[in-house]
Amino acid sequence: MTLQRAILLALQISIVMTVFAFGLKARSDHVLHVLRQPSLLGRSFAAMFVIMPIVAVAITRVFALTPAVGISLIALSISPIPPLLPGRDTKAGAHRAFALGLMAITGLASIVTVPVTLAIFGRYSAQPFAMSSAAIARVVLMMAVLPLASGLTCLALWPSVAARIARPIYMVSRVLLVLAALVLLVVGLPAAWALVGNGSLAAMIAFVAAGLAIGHWLGGPDANDRTVLALSTASRHPAIALSIAKANFPDEPRLGAAIVLFLLVNLVVGFTYLAGRKRSSGGDS
Repeated sequence: MTLQRAILLALQISIVMTVFAFGLKARSDHVLHVLRQPSLLGRSFAAMFVIMPIVAVAITRVFALTPAVGISLIALSISPIPPLLPGRDTKAGAHRAFALGLMAITGLASIVTVPVTLAIFGRYSAQPFAMSSAAIARVVLMMAVLPLASGLTCLALWPSVAARIARPIYMVSRVLLVLAALVLLVVGLPAAWALVGNGSLAAMIAFVAAGLAIGHWLGGPDANDRTVLALSTASRHPAIALSIAKANFPDEPRLGAAIVLFLLVNLVVGFTYLAGRKRSSGGDS
């Protein structure tokens, strides 16, 4: 097993453990909480699956980007919410029910929305885009839906066991994530840094900042809902984005580096946003 594959496996295990741990502390009515707010759900879908692809296309037209960065931005714009998002949301005081429910619903919806959006992009571009619903479903089910459902099931059947193991599993997943991320930075940072220039860094910052602003604006009057939707709109699932990019542009060698660059930008800009939200003491800013 290569070092790159080992890092990817560690990240995937960390994601699965994190989602499972949240399921151990969640409730099945979290999804119903989101479904009971059709207006908020509609705005969330519009922000994540309609507006962000348009933003990505606009950014690629404005900046003279390298192919790897432009391709990655398009792929990231149509990838669903990452499974690690609820951890960031709840630390900011956001509604756990909205965060977890939105993660589950948008994850399932991406099985349909990603292939449809790819087909639309392919129709209006010189390069045809394609990725099967089965491929998307496999990633979403394995990385988000099944771990969350397993945690919810364990909570329902063995609540005392769930209460005992939730925190240890979450802590192990955090340690594994940090270790894998550090190794990824050491290995991938030189290649990612080589992409900086020709507006690449500015384009990534603009993409994340636009997602935060759009989600915050469409989140409605509740400050916590705004925080959840802002992070959900700005964040993307790197594994699905990389799969889309590589499936359609297998000869482009720097796609992985572009995804790493996005993760670094998303981390810095996202935590800057969270710091501002915390300073506002949960106010509607």
